[in-house]
Amino acid sequence: MHPTPDKPQSDWDPRSEAVLSDQIKAYDAMRQRCPVAYSGYLGWSLFRHEDVVRALDDHNTFSSVVSSHLSVPSGMDPPRHTAYRRLIERHFEPGRVGAFEPLCRTISAELVSTLQRNVEIDLVTQLAQRFAVRIQCAFLGWPDALHAPLLAWVGKNHEATLARDTAAMAAIALEFDGYIRDLLEARRKAGAAAPDDITTDLLRERIGERPLDHEEIVSILRNWTVGELGTITACVGILVHYLAQNGQLQRRLREDPGMLPAAIDEILRLHAPLIANRRVTTGPVEIGGRRIAAGERVMLIWASANRDEAVFGDPDEFRLDRDPDENLLYGRGIHVCPGAQLARLELRVVMEELLKGTSEIVPASGRQPVLAIYPASGFSALPLRIA
Repeated sequence: MHPTPDKPQSDWDPRSEAVLSDQIKAYDAMRQRCPVAYSGYLGWSLFRHEDVVRALDDHNTFSSVVSSHLSVPSGMDPPRHTAYRRLIERHFEPGRVGAFEPLCRTISAELVSTLQRNVEIDLVTQLAQRFAVRIQCAFLGWPDALHAPLLAWVGKNHEATLARDTAAMAAIALEFDGYIRDLLEARRKAGAAAPDDITTDLLRERIGERPLDHEEIVSILRNWTVGELGTITACVGILVHYLAQNGQLQRRLREDPGMLPAAIDEILRLHAPLIANRRVTTGPVEIGGRRIAAGERVMLIWASANRDEAVFGDPDEFRLDRDPDENLLYGRGIHVCPGAQLARLELRVVMEELLKGTSEIVPASGRQPVLAIYPASGFSALPLRIA
């Protein structure tokens, strides 16, 4: 017999000013006060590392099939997930990722060289967003003409998601479908002369005995694009903000850039670039002392789990000797981020080029950063001065 699930009553308001003004601080407080919490807006939220790990490791109870819309492969469970995941992973093999480093470095160095010196700049719009969209288009083989439309599309998608405006979200999805349809049609017409890139590869991929259909290809590319543009933008802002606030660490990394990979992962543990992911319960379950019914939405709050005192001690202490297996930056289990190696390369290279191409990064005098609000993380504005 399963215990009778709790009748959901709101434990918190994720849309309150206190939460939206500083998500990390608010989630830290929830982890202490109510580590498994219910709200009408998000459903159930898990704040502790232990509970998030349990959900990640138990995909039978905590299903990833959270939407009626196709989501390849992140919105799938085994056995359907397995074949698609294997297909996705082929596009992030070490050889392909490593071969991308020279182009990534060229893009990074060019963007850093265009930053104005000794005046106030907004690092989000002048580096982070531009880097994210250019690096994504370069890796997928998309034309430069898509840079501006994609930046605008990401902004509209964020606003519609925050507002839960389903009509707007549907229209935005259709707009993205149009971009992909044009890209795929051009490659089909080109035949053997089509560009040798990932987007062309997807036209040749097969799942079982059949080729991927248009909806599957669009879903794969949408997942990569939405995930990459939002999180890479957030990552760059978080990293540069932290170094601007911590001059001693900035100097150490300038002197020893070999420390960057571990430092990047630790800074992004302190301030998560991705706030949460969804699951849905397949049956009644008890977790963290709360009883949750079947069919309930469950949010895995990465931004809290990666700051859990029970695992990391003082969550604000910057340390390079932590166990990397405890860091949930790229997830865990069957849905661990397939592009983690690529993301690490991109972030390492852009930070190497930023530190190499500048002598100092400091906060802008008299101006405060503006934190992004859910579902985004990082900063929506980051005034800095570089020399």
